[in-house]
Amino acid sequence: MSVDRVTRWLAEADRVTVLCGAGISTDSGIPDFRGPNGVWTRNPAAQRMSTLQDYVADPEVRRQAWRNRRDHPAWSAQPNAAHRALVDLERSGRLVAIVTQNIDELQQQAGSSADLVVEVHGTMRAVQCLSCGDRTPMPDVLARVDAGEDDPPCLRCGGVLKSATISFGQALVPAVLAAALAAAQDCRLFLAVGSSLSVQPAAGLTEVAHRYGARVVIINAEPTPYDGLADAVLREPIGIVLPRLVHGALNATG
Repeated sequence: MSVDRVTRWLAEADRVTVLCGAGISTDSGIPDFRGPNGVWTRNPAAQRMSTLQDYVADPEVRRQAWRNRRDHPAWSAQPNAAHRALVDLERSGRLVAIVTQNIDELQQQAGSSADLVVEVHGTMRAVQCLSCGDRTPMPDVLARVDAGEDDPPCLRCGGVLKSATISFGQALVPAVLAAALAAAQDCRLFLAVGSSLSVQPAAGLTEVAHRYGARVVIINAEPTPYDGLADAVLREPIGIVLPRLVHGALNATG
């Protein structure tokens, strides 16, 4: 399927929902998880830090997780051309939502409206207590890590602290999931960008959009379980092809 044809579809669509995975942020220096050079591909044991049961049960997993959070490349990363293209799409008035599996907030930093970004897997920029639910900014807790607390407890109740992200084995926030489902149902074109489409329920939004009559376009370097359902699959680099699609569509309609 040619980029030109997908550009025409985007130009014709008055309601577009975008599902973003880790692949949209790799050009900003943040590695993905399952790609050839992904975090879990290179170190399968690292997935334990994203599994709630292991995180709660094993203090060493938590200590490693806090070191990783402190050293995460997102703190110095900048939005890239793909993030900025989605800002331009929003300004055209046709964007329903950006449903993101990412936790880096680079899309908001690029200029996307916070009320149009649905963070299905939460954010790494906040911390939440698993016992009392108290929520604090991540930099405040990382300062405690730098001061020598390798597994800082909640200051309110003494409970286990974790980044305000959704780990494996942890339920999505119902209101957030409802917003993501609504966005998938209420679009004419559904773009899945940089996602392996292997983590549910976010991946299943692709099928929801298809069932509700939207054209589905998948932009990803590697095959996904939903490629056979899609109307088009593009393998071009995201930082090149997404700006080309958006700007080509906007020029065609403007």
